[in-house]
Amino acid sequence: MSHTPRISTAFSCTLLVAVVGASATACGGPEGHPLAAEPYDAARQISFNAPSGDRKAPLDKPLEVTARGGDGRITDVTAVDTAGHYLAGELSADGSRWRSTGPLVAGTRYTVKVATEDSDGAPGGRTLTFETAPAKRVLTVSFGPQAGTYGVGQPVTAELSAPVASREGRAAVERSLKVRSAPAVEGSWYWVDDKKLHFRPKEFWPVGASVTATGNLAGVRIERDLYGGRVKDLSLTIGDRVEAITDAAAHRMTVKRNGQVINTIPVTTGKPGFSTRNGIKVVLGKEYFVRMRSTTVGIAAGSSESYDLPVYYATRVTWSGEYVHAAPWSVGSQGSANVSHGCTGMSMSNAEWFFKTVRPGDLVTVVNSSGKEMDHFGNGFGDWNLPWDAWRTGSALTAPTHPHATPEDPARLRPAVA
Repeated sequence: MSHTPRISTAFSCTLLVAVVGASATACGGPEGHPLAAEPYDAARQISFNAPSGDRKAPLDKPLEVTARGGDGRITDVTAVDTAGHYLAGELSADGSRWRSTGPLVAGTRYTVKVATEDSDGAPGGRTLTFETAPAKRVLTVSFGPQAGTYGVGQPVTAELSAPVASREGRAAVERSLKVRSAPAVEGSWYWVDDKKLHFRPKEFWPVGASVTATGNLAGVRIERDLYGGRVKDLSLTIGDRVEAITDAAAHRMTVKRNGQVINTIPVTTGKPGFSTRNGIKVVLGKEYFVRMRSTTVGIAAGSSESYDLPVYYATRVTWSGEYVHAAPWSVGSQGSANVSHGCTGMSMSNAEWFFKTVRPGDLVTVVNSSGKEMDHFGNGFGDWNLPWDAWRTGSALTAPTHPHATPEDPARLRPAVA
């Protein structure tokens, strides 16, 4: 039985409509096979529940495409927004209805392609478009650090404008935030708290890598009435692998570049009661001059441990005030005894060399100290002290989120010790 093309200007679906095909017969293909025909215009065969005119589709209601009457059925539906997000949905077994199951993206235009067939098996089609309502609450994301060149230990950070606590919301954020590098590496996000994520690779970044962080979050539903906003991309370059390993027991720092020793420096670290933290730290920044006062770290002025010193060539490795810096007052102990209040001290010339050699993101590791371990989060970047399997538990996409430490406020910068 041949099929007469169904062309009609009367379409009960109140959407802006783009016709896919409108002038074919079911017997138009080779040997008259219905599947070889050009798709007919399925306008009369389907209805859609989106609003008409300038009205926007509400974000809290599912979309439905329905086959009208008993003349044929729906065979496939795809709905894609302007950013390329596909809207999940389910098609009933009898092809009578398709219903969205995923959340709509806010403030965007969707293109919906509907495929049908009539009672003879002839294919039909219709393309529909509609717009969604804007979000009431928008989540913004800021990547860090600033664009530039960093050492191999630099994590990528993401700061959220609103807390996201649910596993589903965190998964939506993670799926929309991508970190890519050339050469490619295996990596993962870790939720430090409800508003902060860190991304690091399984191993340190490759030397010379190009790292790009992007966000495809605009309009994505996060939680309840919270939807994602636009995200500014970030590009980083990774420099040489520079590592400083301080043996607190031997009072020596060994500095390597790309695996080769480039300097060995006599140092002094924290004395008993003020021992330097063990573990892998990451250079946070460099300050040519810092005024270090004991009162900023809780040591009373006038006490036997108080100090007020001008310090030069200070390389910061924790937010609480641990530095590698020049300590000309302790040159006699450098290489033989630990006499500082927690920092790593060295001569003026060695401190100047170190200051000029390292950059943010480079690695500073302390071993054989009697001090406590470096915090994983909250006092700098202790990310690398977590084994990879433990790191992956901090992702909402791989395992239940289980932060290993309660972060401190990074804004609480305190000059530390001499």
